[in-house]
Amino acid sequence: MATVQEPQLTNTSPFSALVQRKTKETDVAIHIDIRPLNGVQAITVATGIGFLDHMIEALAKHAKWSLAASCKGDLHIDDHHTTEDVALALGQAFKKALGDAKGIRRFGYAYAPLDEALSRTVLDISGRPFCHADLGLRRPSIGALSTEMIPHFFQSFANAAGVTLHVDVLRGENDHHRSEAAFKSFALALRQAVELTGGNDVPSTKGVLEGF
Repeated sequence: MATVQEPQLTNTSPFSALVQRKTKETDVAIHIDIRPLNGVQAITVATGIGFLDHMIEALAKHAKWSLAASCKGDLHIDDHHTTEDVALALGQAFKKALGDAKGIRRFGYAYAPLDEALSRTVLDISGRPFCHADLGLRRPSIGALSTEMIPHFFQSFANAAGVTLHVDVLRGENDHHRSEAAFKSFALALRQAVELTGGNDVPSTKGVLEGF
């Protein structure tokens, strides 16, 4: 397996992180900045799975991240390892970039439509990983991405990031639209949850968020 070239973002803020994850199945590199300087985003995604790239690009765009993500995976087997490991590395990078999570809103919720599709995401940056993702997808695949891997992406991200996550697609006829609406509502909820409140406290009565 060819080694992934380390992705690089330039002019990053203090809220950036680089994560590399290499196994016999995949070689993943993620460089994320969750608060780009002056709001100027740079996004490049290359996983080898076109529809997965499209969804991650939408996530980064609407979460207001800068992101460089690349993966060389065992796609000759199937799409499972690549999708799972990219999501795990992305969740790890998000958590690392967030730091001690002081002064954030912590909770986020958002609705996002895409034509006839409508999705809702509610999340808590809690340090306690949990995911419920009900997308109601019917096709076996969208492009080269198995539809069963789309909720698994959310599960893997939540596990690695320590996020309590609920994603529900409320309506929609087109599975591309349902999936993209889900990623967009997820992005908007993450964007809200990491907003700074102006305080410097940990947003928990415990005084600490588990795992942060």
